[in-house]
Amino acid sequence: MWVRGIIGVVLCLVGVVWIAQGTNVMHGSGMSGHGVYAVLGAVVLVIGVVLLGWAWRIRSSGTA
Repeated sequence: MWVRGIIGVVLCLVGVVWIAQGTNVMHGSGMSGHGVYAVLGAVVLVIGVVLLGWAWRIRSSGTA
């Protein structure tokens, strides 16, 4: 459960950074201003949210 939660948080953070770089909000890398990274960031963010939801659901139900 903890592993899913930690991976979910990391993926959410990476997704947000990639979205910011892809939409040119965050400058300073080769990813800045390329829309494909914003799309990839959104996909990674969704996967992270799913993992967090899964970990939360397992925690709430009390089963491992």
